[in-house]
Amino acid sequence: MLKFRISRQWLGMVTLAMGLAVFGSTADAKARRPGTTTAQAAAAAKKAPAARTSTRAKASVAARSTRSVASRRSVVRAAEPPRRSFGQLAGLHATDDPLDLKSSVAFVLDQDTNEVLLNKNSKAVLPIASITKLMTGLLISEANLPMDELLTITEEDVDTEKGSSSRLRPGTQLTRGEMLHLALMSSENRAANALGRHYPGGLTAFVAAMNAKAKLLGMNDTRYVEPTGLSSRNQSSARDLAMLVKTAHQVPLLRELSTSPEYQVAVGSRQLQYHTTNRLVLNPSWDIGLQKTGYISEAGQCLVMQAQLAGRKLILVLLDSAGKYSRIGDAERIRKWLITSPSLPTAATPEVAPAVVAHEASAG
Repeated sequence: MLKFRISRQWLGMVTLAMGLAVFGSTADAKARRPGTTTAQAAAAAKKAPAARTSTRAKASVAARSTRSVASRRSVVRAAEPPRRSFGQLAGLHATDDPLDLKSSVAFVLDQDTNEVLLNKNSKAVLPIASITKLMTGLLISEANLPMDELLTITEEDVDTEKGSSSRLRPGTQLTRGEMLHLALMSSENRAANALGRHYPGGLTAFVAAMNAKAKLLGMNDTRYVEPTGLSSRNQSSARDLAMLVKTAHQVPLLRELSTSPEYQVAVGSRQLQYHTTNRLVLNPSWDIGLQKTGYISEAGQCLVMQAQLAGRKLILVLLDSAGKYSRIGDAERIRKWLITSPSLPTAATPEVAPAVVAHEASAG
């Protein structure tokens, strides 16, 4: 009989403990139920902090785990080598030159006499990035379209090729002249694409006109597929681009817009300030008549300019420069060389056949 009473007592204690555990796990829920009494709510509230602490602890562990995974992914991304340019894949950077330039392609031409002063892989066919916009600007300037006509940025102008950003949101309206200014000075991709879309016949007709103009100028190594330069299939050679610069320099509007240091446009109630992508424009040591920069990973850093140096009107083309500021450094090396050299013989360096470069580039 004693054993039975003890067993019943022990069983009651176990039942009570289980009940308390269940009650503790649901205290918060009961405290919020409409039918819960004040006493019950108070009891539940005493147990709720412990439950919340446990939940927060679990959430903290999960957050740390997520951050740890994100951190590991970031390290992996940082460890990945940068994508090599077409020029690097073709081995063009191994070509020696007297100035030890970082650009795999360099070409300096006397604008008046057509004398070649520096020549490094000038026939190599490579992606030209936003140098493309110089042809875009040339066609727009020759089309005699109203520069005060309002053009609208749409989703069609958003970059899906490289995912580049822009402050010109879909729905933004600017005049054709403003779009052209931003495209040439600040290399604004949506503005350049909008200019092509609003060309008579649309974007397809505009790209066809770009290629027709290139052929007319004798730019036989050149091909365009869109008006911004975001596509690596926009390709040309330094010799071809020198012809383009020489032609574009004859247009006062292109000279003015491409060498503008800054420009402001009104977008709704906002005033957007834009600046040149070529800091040499601000350098008093340079007398630049026309310029355009360009960059995508496949093309490297690119720069074309018309400038007066050492008493001569010269055209400079630098393609596939390695390093963010290397194209500027190369331009400065060329300027100092031109100024300090008592005589400038025609430069001659080994050429790489365009067909070989195109083949090697496509392999990458």
